[in-house]
Amino acid sequence: MDKLMALRMFVATVSGGGFTAAGRSLGTATSTVTRMIGALEADLGTALLYRSTRRITLTESGRQYLERAKAILGAVEAADLAVADRQGPPRGALRVSLPVAFGRAVVLPHVPALLAAHPGLQLCLALADEPPDLLAERVDLCICLGNRAPTDGVVMKPLGRFSCRLVASPEYLARHAPVLIPAHLQRHACLTLEQTGGLQWHLAGPQGSELVRVDGPLRSNDPVVLHEAALRGAGIALLPGWMVEADLTQGRLRPVLPAYSAGAGQGQGTVHALFLPNQRASVRVRTFIGLIERALGQPAPAALAAQAAC
Repeated sequence: MDKLMALRMFVATVSGGGFTAAGRSLGTATSTVTRMIGALEADLGTALLYRSTRRITLTESGRQYLERAKAILGAVEAADLAVADRQGPPRGALRVSLPVAFGRAVVLPHVPALLAAHPGLQLCLALADEPPDLLAERVDLCICLGNRAPTDGVVMKPLGRFSCRLVASPEYLARHAPVLIPAHLQRHACLTLEQTGGLQWHLAGPQGSELVRVDGPLRSNDPVVLHEAALRGAGIALLPGWMVEADLTQGRLRPVLPAYSAGAGQGQGTVHALFLPNQRASVRVRTFIGLIERALGQPAPAALAAQAAC
């Protein structure tokens, strides 16, 4: 029995919630995962998992074994990286987790140039808004948005800041009275993000910070929903600058109160890179972090950015 592979399958099964998910993440058949974990349990002389028709759960032995298995896999990966990923051009596999909208709009347009510059790099992009378990899911680098609390055992590196801008479609603005001061927003259909403080927008402008109560036909916890609604003329939205940059450049959206942006505590945040300590010196990780930093400092190529926004 390949003990290391058995450990990987066991950790992947627990992380994915089943044998099928583990097989999918590892690129192998479900039957192989089931057989390997069965052999591992036979070798240990104890059950690691409770199995039912609906789900699997850890036994007490399984809980203890899981922590040690993660530590062993982390140590093996660190040993590999110590000799293969410290100098020279980036090469080999790099698995990166990105927020969905941010990945499409900001990162994807720059990926072809990265791969052309580093032909030895094999990139796997997993787009998901929830940060993964870096060790269990074998993710080398996770990019997160917002102001995050530090996590034990994970390196958190700030890459840049972002803020939000008020935007609306040309069609909406043509049908309604102009917005000349923040108070005028109270007369308009405002598309609001639930997690940013309800129906109040904190705006920073020439006169300092202003608090405006707004209302409108649509609220969502997903800025992509509000972005699409704004493009279709449903109202005024306060959206991340990186999300609407291409729309503003190409005229699909227009700025509203361009002298104002989201104030402190609302619509602002930091783009963070999360990785395990053993990845600090990784050439591959550093190369991709450099891509993010450059992407935050320059507009995405127009054609690809337009495609990403659709």
